Amino acid sequence: MTDDRPAWARRIAAERQARDWSQRDAVRALRAHAPTELPADDSMIRQWKRWESGQAPNDFYQPLIAAVFGTVTHALFPAPSRRDGDKEILAASGMETLEIVSRLNRSDVDSATLDALRITTDRLCSEYPFMPSAQLLIEGRQWLRRVVDLHTKSLTLAQHREVLALSGWLALLVGCVEYDTGDRHAAESTRRAALSLATESDHPEVAGWAHEMRAWFALTTGDYRGVIAAAQAGAETAAHHGVAVQLAGQEAKAWARLGDRRQVEVALDKGRRLLEGMPYPENLDNHFVVDPAKFDFYAMDCYRLVGEDRLARTLADEVLRAGTDFDGTERSPMRNAEARVTLGVAAAREGDLEQAVIHGERALQGQRQSVPSLIMTSRELAAVMRQRYNTEPAAQGYLNHLQDLGREKPGFLPS
Repeated sequence: MTDDRPAWARRIAAERQARDWSQRDAVRALRAHAPTELPADDSMIRQWKRWESGQAPNDFYQPLIAAVFGTVTHALFPAPSRRDGDKEILAASGMETLEIVSRLNRSDVDSATLDALRITTDRLCSEYPFMPSAQLLIEGRQWLRRVVDLHTKSLTLAQHREVLALSGWLALLVGCVEYDTGDRHAAESTRRAALSLATESDHPEVAGWAHEMRAWFALTTGDYRGVIAAAQAGAETAAHHGVAVQLAGQEAKAWARLGDRRQVEVALDKGRRLLEGMPYPENLDNHFVVDPAKFDFYAMDCYRLVGEDRLARTLADEVLRAGTDFDGTERSPMRNAEARVTLGVAAAREGDLEQAVIHGERALQGQRQSVPSLIMTSRELAAVMRQRYNTEPAAQGYLNHLQDLGREKPGFLPS
């Protein structure tokens, strides 16, 4: 039978059931987060039933429900997309790429050219999730060189700072793709360049993302104390920007791997509160924008690590739903891959080797991968398989596949 309820209604029910709560339990939790007295239990339970059946809660209840389940409002109740990135460059600037490049060769730079460069940078950052790494690396480096060359032109002070900031964003993008493809040394050099550009242009958001990259690098190489140090340094630098949310997420992941459940919850709650207080982003596709669905992705990773398999599975299903278009096209293939690893770990722990292998293999098949992150999470599935299914041919096949992937990217070979 088809479930025609909105996705948020199905998720509210799934989140409640993952916690083994009755609807009365859910209402009790709702009261704990409410700033004012709520109606009587019987009335609230009827209201909760209506929400689970598909009647949308109002603006007062939406953030309360999100807080009950440890997420943010727009992760449960997404706002509609407001942009068409493919048409923005031409629509906003009236220029094709060839004209932008030709303008860059002039002795001075006008505001229209800078606007076009700003939109081009946003477009490249928005193509990070799905453009093949090799292609994005070529384009990103080309545009970075073009923007850096502008420093030789006649620029006002404001234009100079703008060019430095755009160079910083492009350096961040290039560094991320370099790391995805296994070029750790180049990625670190590019990250440091981005941090230097941020310092010179007094741009705390670019600086915050440079610290976030350091945290990510440390996480995937097992330096968990380094993650925490980088996250805290970045949070001090960019406390009022979206990157502070991602830094809290990285810190939570590190605490989860160190086995400190209390600090996991502290870091996740810090990130959740920050994100809940921020305006809804205009461009969810930009890699350097923390969209509400990303928070579920952080929490999924943490709950998988601390053994909360039902919560992790519920969030993995939500990550896959949010990261897949109605026609099956994957908008967030790298997040989806880690969600499938999470489903694989949960299945393996429950004794379902067949499903564990299916999910694990599916995670390794994506065309767009962040190899360090994928291998890091896949190690957990590998560890469960070695522990429980070491003699099973299906498990050995998955482990061999994972080893092959690691050999293709030296330095990331799973233990």
